[in-house]
Amino acid sequence: MCTGRIEPEFIIKAFKSGADGVLILGCHPGDCHYKEGNYKALRRFHLLRKVLIQFGIEEERLKLDWVSASEADKFVNVVNEMVETVKKLGPLKKESFVA
Repeated sequence: MCTGRIEPEFIIKAFKSGADGVLILGCHPGDCHYKEGNYKALRRFHLLRKVLIQFGIEEERLKLDWVSASEADKFVNVVNEMVETVKKLGPLKKESFVA
């Protein structure tokens, strides 16, 4: 699936369902099979981070990065970095999303 198809609701639902962090990985800009999907994802990412801050969720809990299928080492590094970031932040406060 293209990162351009990731709706903000998916990310919010992940946090509401107990995720302590969300990592979005997509094709490098300019290499998208769907032409501009990753640019759309980048715009949504920046807006969504602002919304999450309003909920009291640290912006570091949501990360977007570009990794191609041939970049296994980069994939491992990005995932490990995200795991370390989330470990340092600790669990997401349950009161961040009050229904």
